[in-house]
Amino acid sequence: MRISAKADYAVRATLELASSPDGKPIKGTQLAEAQEIPLQFLEHILLDLKRAGMVRTKRGARGGYWLAEDPAKVSVADVIRAVEGPLANIQDLPPEETKYDGAAERLRDVWIAVRQNLREVLENVTLEELASKKLPPAVTSLLDEPEAWVARETGTHDVVS
Repeated sequence: MRISAKADYAVRATLELASSPDGKPIKGTQLAEAQEIPLQFLEHILLDLKRAGMVRTKRGARGGYWLAEDPAKVSVADVIRAVEGPLANIQDLPPEETKYDGAAERLRDVWIAVRQNLREVLENVTLEELASKKLPPAVTSLLDEPEAWVARETGTHDVVS
């Protein structure tokens, strides 16, 4: 799975908002600096989050951005969907709407299983948990797996002549 810069920045920005004392508005420039996000890109992301009803804004000297919902009720999946759409589409289709023939017939089932695994993690980690540096046991147990920390190389298959 590839996490886009947009999704990564959106989660990081909402985490900054979740960490705001008393939910006070935070200026876009402060968010951008705190997470080293290009300001113009961040402004587009914040607009998407606002359209999704996840973020509120106020103009003026005391204005800025703040979360529209309790961070304990907002999952990482919610944020990603707000800026990117569905978690796992295959060529712009939900996996259950794909159909393959022949040797690839069961591929749809693999895509559905991948989506379910993404949901198991992303829907069960809230902004509040991340902001307080606490992860649910289901996630920490995955991190305890040694293979979780091993990157797989790409393009290293031997060519058979």
